[in-house]
Amino acid sequence: MRERETFEEQGAAGGEGRRTRRHDPRRRERVLDAALEVLVEDGVAGITHRKVAARADVPLGSVTYHFASLTELCTQAFAWYVEQRTAEYEALFTQVASREDLIDVLVTVVQGGPARHRSAVLGFELHLAALRDPALRVLTQQWTSSSRAVLARFTGPRAAARLDALLEGMIMHALLSTDQEPPEATRESLAQTLGPAAGPSK
Repeated sequence: MRERETFEEQGAAGGEGRRTRRHDPRRRERVLDAALEVLVEDGVAGITHRKVAARADVPLGSVTYHFASLTELCTQAFAWYVEQRTAEYEALFTQVASREDLIDVLVTVVQGGPARHRSAVLGFELHLAALRDPALRVLTQQWTSSSRAVLARFTGPRAAARLDALLEGMIMHALLSTDQEPPEATRESLAQTLGPAAGPSK
């Protein structure tokens, strides 16, 4: 399959009837995006090269060409997720100018819509996989450090660590609960953790 994929992508120099090169510079990223979608639906235990190829709408050989093993595919997909999620998380806080703004954003992080749900599922899939694969703990530590650094801009490092732990627990509860907690209750819990004097530095 790998030889066939190489021929299809490289093509031949001239001659009618011979295949031309398919210019697809984002194919690797599309495969990684597809892998993340499969991880959301089926988890690490359910991912296969074939499922990812179908979701990405590429030949099976194209997936195995870029990612020879499922371990490599999952690791690179999770690294892609952490890179994207880090940028998205930082962007959430760009307009925070007050303590109330901060709480508003944090409530959204906990009780966000489908996009937040997807991200949370991937995050917990990564943490679960990292329990069995120490190599993935580099990624979990990278995410923890970056998210706490964002929070620390508003709370200081110690409070950021406590707040980050609270957020993880609240997000897990929101994913598993059949009855969503009212936003007011989430807001109250976050406000208590922040404390009355917490707020963004001027």
